[in-house]
Amino acid sequence: MHKLEIISRSIINCSNCQLSTTRIHAVPGEGSKNAKVMFIGEAPGKNEDKNGEPFIGAAGNYLNKLLEIAGLIREDVFITNIVKCRPPKNRDPLLHEIEACSQYLTDQISVINPMVLVTLGNYSLKHWLPNESISNIHGNLVEINNLSLFPMYHPAAALYRGNLRQIIEDDYKTLGQYIAKHIN
Repeated sequence: MHKLEIISRSIINCSNCQLSTTRIHAVPGEGSKNAKVMFIGEAPGKNEDKNGEPFIGAAGNYLNKLLEIAGLIREDVFITNIVKCRPPKNRDPLLHEIEACSQYLTDQISVINPMVLVTLGNYSLKHWLPNESISNIHGNLVEINNLSLFPMYHPAAALYRGNLRQIIEDDYKTLGQYIAKHIN
């Protein structure tokens, strides 16, 4: 069994925080075990909790379009979240919930060893850069602790704030250019 599958099983059986009592499914993440690019969102939503898969539904459909803009396909990347279980009523994850899941994310990154981590939204960004804001840093590569972070707005932001759609799509074009130059 691959190490990533072992981590996924641990996540599925996790009871490290209260979210384990309200979830339908934990959502470990999915994608290539050899992904050069890893996308890290905030937490599973209603559809993700129901199906046990990350980024499905409207935000997931938009993420697929964004991946295409960057010259990527979903099967070649790995997609996960900071928190592996849905917070009730889609509330923001709490600090102790993020901490309860942090070792899983660290282990996933260690096993996959991606060249770029794309943080989606403020919660995943703040995992590495707690004093930064996505509105200040989106679309720019940041090197920190031997990691290459590429902070992005969460795809759902474009669904709720249409004025961000072009900004988000332009950021994915920039990501695609970086990948073409440095990874492919």
